[in-house]
Order: sequence, then structure tokens, then C-alpha cells
Amino acid sequence: MNVAAKTYQKGEIPGVIAIKASACKGCDACKRHCPTGAITGSFGATHSVDVDSCLSCGQCLINCPFGAPYETSDTVDEVIARLKDRNTTVVGIIAPAVRVAIGEDFGLPAGSLVTGKLYGSMKKAGFEILDNNFAADLTIMEEGTEFIVRARHAVFGEKSEHGAEIGPLPQFTSCCPAWVRLVETKYPTLIPNLSSAKSPQQMAGTVAKTYGTKVWGKSAEKIYTVGIMPCTAKKLEASRPEFNNAYEYNKKNGRALTDKPYPDIDTVLTTRDLSRLFKKLKINLAAEKDADGGSLLADYTGAGTIFGNTGGVMEAALRTAYAVLTGEELKPLEFKPVRGLKGVKSASVKLKDTKYNKEVTVNVAVIHNIAENIKPVIDEVLSGRSPYHFIEVMNCPGGCINGGGQPIYGNGSSWLGAIRPLFAWK
Repeated sequence: MNVAAKTYQKGEIPGVIAIKASACKGCDACKRHCPTGAITGSFGATHSVDVDSCLSCGQCLINCPFGAPYETSDTVDEVIARLKDRNTTVVGIIAPAVRVAIGEDFGLPAGSLVTGKLYGSMKKAGFEILDNNFAADLTIMEEGTEFIVRARHAVFGEKSEHGAEIGPLPQFTSCCPAWVRLVETKYPTLIPNLSSAKSPQQMAGTVAKTYGTKVWGKSAEKIYTVGIMPCTAKKLEASRPEFNNAYEYNKKNGRALTDKPYPDIDTVLTTRDLSRLFKKLKINLAAEKDADGGSLLADYTGAGTIFGNTGGVMEAALRTAYAVLTGEELKPLEFKPVRGLKGVKSASVKLKDTKYNKEVTVNVAVIHNIAENIKPVIDEVLSGRSPYHFIEVMNCPGGCINGGGQPIYGNGSSWLGAIRPLFAWK
């Protein structure tokens, strides 16, 4: 058994993406977009996916001109059945990139921000709403403060308050499940460098089945959580058996009504899946009136919103770290050096740590499209030559906005209309 195969646990989905032999032309388009070389087959011959090497990122799927790659997991009908069950509260957890992609499927201009219409459509379908931006705000508080702990340990020798082990620098972000799986399967020595913070989706599932029981007046066993994501790798992430923290919490506090562990996230729909669900239920998102989220769990800041773009997590983290260390807001609040579509972006920020009354310089990097850009950065870290203290990594080009679960238009391209010119091949 190879290293990758060992990372699958009982209950995980071993292979979110497969290739339909009857549609494959052997053109190698999928191979050019695969970050791990998981596509096998000679040019001109039928290709297939090596499950153990696949990150489930779906880049092969959205870039195949013949539609040969497909998702093996389809739970749209299961979610519809849950929505019709009056004894079940179905909670839709909406990622930021979904709301700027799904409108085009209903005839709206490409790149339209349709948050209100999306809320309205989801409520009409029967969903309660927990905006993933809310959980992204939680994530950045955890990830940002964790970085501060690591940095203070490295610079000032500060110890953990509770005696917990402090991870090394550079700290890597942990929001992208395809990136996390790459580390686990290809670079396991870097696992301690990953932030210990769960992704926003997984935090949201835990919140829904703990605090959410008070919001919706249902036991956790009657709450069915649906991640609505631009990402096929989120399906694999949700299936990981260690993500049952809500069950463990409820059991510890005498609130679990069953001895059978339940997952924090019950299932995941991609943007494409949600579009199909609406159409099956005869809901025209474009015609729906704007609605609000309906609870505190749909409130969020601008920091949570920008998680969908490359650089967004880093910008949010820097805002948090700056405010905690200096007691002031970062000015200007928009940290533009980490924005844009350059493959590897880097920046330095000077922070005065008021606790120690000393100024420190933090070097950060942002990487997206790991198929092309990750190896030199990883090599520097492994050799001990990395100049960076904090590194954001997103698998997909541009970040989650171009995830493997986004709508596909034309000849296998999912580029959002609003940014297509920026991504065009030269």
C-alpha cells in the first residue's frame, strides 16, 4: 500500500472524481490541470483516475472539453427528501464563492452577487441558513491567534498557556481540503506546520449541531447539515470520520440521544448540485425576492467574505493579527499585496507587539494553482531556507471561485464571467 492509500480511513469517500471511458478522448487536457499526476493513460488512450493520488479537487472535471470526468457522489435527491421531512431541519451552509457563480445558471449576468436571492431560494426550498462566512470569521480568529502563539514562541520563547504543543513556522493555512490532503500524502513531515484550525465548513457543521440546536429548537440528531460549496474536495473532507466533534461534545454534556456518532457535515452539494436541486424543485433563483439569513448564524464580516479568493484568508489573518498585537486596525484595511492572480505572492508586514513592546517583521506568501506553483515554496520550507512565517495555499487557480464544483460553461471552462479576461490563456 502506498503512502496516499494509508490516508483513507473507514467511512471516507475514496474517489470523488472518476472518468467516463466512453467520453474520454485521451487528449491529456485533464493531466495538465492535475496537481499530483493522478490521471493515468497514454495520449490518445482512455484515461482513468488513480484514487490514491487524487486530491478530489475537480480541476480535471471543469477543464475537460469533453465532459469525461464526473463526480461519483450525488446526493441531490437525498437532500430533497430531507427537505420534505417535517421532522428534520436542513441547514444549508453557503460558501462565499457560491453566491457569485450560481446566478449565471439562471440567466443573470456572469459574476452577479446574488446573496439575497440565494437566501430566498434556499428558504423556499426549505433550508435554514448558516452562512459559511460566519464560520470563516471563526476560522480566522482561530488561525490568526494560533499564528500569534507560534510567532511569539519562535521570537520571544513564549510558552503555551495550557502546556499544549506549539507548532513550527512557517504556519500553513488549513482551509483547503485538497491542499491538506496533498500535505498528508506527499509531504507528511509538514503536517505540524498546518494550522490546527478546521476549515469553515467543518466549524459550521459543529456550530449547527451544538449552538444551532437552540437557534432552531431541534436536537442535533434532527439537524441535517448540507455544505454548499464551490469545491468537490469538500465532499471528501466532510466524510472524514474524525469530524464528529458535535457528537462528542453533546455526548460529553449529556445531550446526545444516540450512541451512534453522527458527522458534523452530513453531505455536501457543489454549486452545480444546488443549481440542479433548485431546478428540480421548480425554483427560479433569478425571479426570487431578496431575503435575509434569519439568524445570527448568517451574520459575518468582510474578512469572512474574501475567503473565496486567493489571498483572502491571508488578508483576513493579517487584519486579525495586527489588531491583536497592536490594538489597532490595519490601515489601510485592504491589504492589496496579497491580492491578484500572480502564482506566488509575497509581502512583509511590520507589527509592534504591545505585549513585548517590540517591532517584528512578518513575511507572508500566498500560493494558488498548486499544480504549477507549490513545489518551489515547499522545497524551501523542507530545506529550512524559507523566508516566510505564514503561508496561504489554495489548490485551485484563483482560489475557491474557480473550484471544481463551480458551474461549467462552453468547452469545459468554469471561469467566472466577471474574471474570465484575467484568466484567459495567452
